[in-house]
Amino acid sequence: MQQEITKTNDDSISSPTTKNLELDCSLAGYDYELPAELIAQNPAIPRDSSRLLVVNSPDVGKETAPLHYIFRDLPEILRTGDLLVMNNTRVIPARLYGQKSTGAEVEVLLLEERQHNCWLALVKPGKRFKHGSKIVFAAKLAESGENFSPSSNLTAIVLETDAATGGRFLQFDLPEGMSLLQVLNVFGEVPLPPYITATNAQSKQYQTVYAQTPGAVAAPTAGLHFTPELLERLRQKGINQAFVTLHVGVGTFRPVEVEDVTTHKMHEEWIEVPEATVEQIRATQAAGGRIIAVGTTVVRALEGAAIQGELQPFCGKTDLFIYPGYKWRVVEGLITNFHLPRSSLLMLVSALIGRLRLLNVYQEAVASRYRFYSFGDAMLILPEARG
Repeated sequence: MQQEITKTNDDSISSPTTKNLELDCSLAGYDYELPAELIAQNPAIPRDSSRLLVVNSPDVGKETAPLHYIFRDLPEILRTGDLLVMNNTRVIPARLYGQKSTGAEVEVLLLEERQHNCWLALVKPGKRFKHGSKIVFAAKLAESGENFSPSSNLTAIVLETDAATGGRFLQFDLPEGMSLLQVLNVFGEVPLPPYITATNAQSKQYQTVYAQTPGAVAAPTAGLHFTPELLERLRQKGINQAFVTLHVGVGTFRPVEVEDVTTHKMHEEWIEVPEATVEQIRATQAAGGRIIAVGTTVVRALEGAAIQGELQPFCGKTDLFIYPGYKWRVVEGLITNFHLPRSSLLMLVSALIGRLRLLNVYQEAVASRYRFYSFGDAMLILPEARG
């Protein structure tokens, strides 16, 4: 039985006011308080033992509270004929530690490859890196990469600064015919978000069980809750699965810094929505099934591929920024983790059910001691809850 929900101190959501509408476009409107101890430092074991907060009615976030489940209950919550769309990107060992020729230590976070072995990267400390600076990386693992001795060093030269990200373009020196991706396991490590400061997690726990296409620098975290067994149970119930690829990059985790969120500019991220997935979505819709996105990255991929009005196969980059007032074209429901205050991800989820409703739901999650962020618990917004 649903309980009454205690509303946030924001204005009433029963009758939207001019102030509420203004806050929808204001960065300050996406603040909430989160006790530090609710920031998950380790993933749930097993993965599908995480908690699942379910928004199943237009009244949730208004007069009633969300429902509380365990993630493995998902097959009993969704309907036969629904389609889960997942992001099959794989996180690469994108964090490298090296030294300048002076001996000064350097931390590099790879973002994306722009040309062969030329990568855009965030560099710490960035101000000290002039064009032509050389960085040397030593092997981290005992085993070698493909045709690359672990006793060898990897070197990169700083080419120029990227104005959009503040990062640097690094040209890596590798034997002819070799890609940096082939040796990253030797020199790099999978980067965890900065708010994970005390973890026992292994790098494989920061990958989805269906991760396939290397290229992300952060995990599509809504997918971390699935196990092979849960995926099979969903299939047995007739809840099908389709895949897109969005290589999670700086655009996903960069903070929104402008007070008027409508002026925020997303960094581009690479997506692929294959024809097979488009056909699955169309078949599901024709049969009366519902399209449930597993994570905000899937939302951006599907909606980005439908930006002209109709979903089409797409391979390229998107800078789509979704916030309240957005006109939805494909996605009907969403599985997502709990996101940082003032983040573009919080704004995206607000576009689905409304900012004030979402803040009330988050307040309920805090009161119920849900675990937040990448290794935290999940939330399911069902299509019938959008109201």
